[in-house]
Parts: sequence; structure tokens; C-alpha cells
Amino acid sequence: MGSEEILAQLTDIVREVLEDETLVLRPDMTAEDVPGWDSMAHINIIVASEIQFGIKFRAAETEELRDVGGFVELIEAKLP
Repeated sequence: MGSEEILAQLTDIVREVLEDETLVLRPDMTAEDVPGWDSMAHINIIVASEIQFGIKFRAAETEELRDVGGFVELIEAKLP
């Protein structure tokens, strides 16, 4: 699975968690760029991503995330 497909699936996850079907994620976006992406939403996005992609994140990994592109790279690195 490539980064574009991961980004598309991640966008669907964030749309569902934030209940905003118009949202379009870009690799350079941060949580601050997305209305409603607060700390609780972040946890829900992390958990939903783990379920969607069949992976697990360590707390330290998620704390180091700085933007959507980094999140996509982390997911890609964890996929078999």
C-alpha cells in the first residue's frame, strides 16, 4: 500500500471521527490546521487508524508526530 492510498484512508478516518465529510487532508497539515482535531479527537484517530490498518502504535511514536505526512509515513513503516 502506497502513501497516497494511506492518505486517502486516513482522510476517511479523520472525516468520520470529526464528522466532516468535506475535509481534505494534505501531508503538510497539522492538527492545528483541522477544526475539531483536539487531543480527544487525536486519540480517536489513532485508535481508528490502528483498527483500519491492523497495526499498533507506541505512545512515544504518536507523541512525536508533527504533521499528516509524518503520520502517513509511520503507518506505511508499520505495514507488513
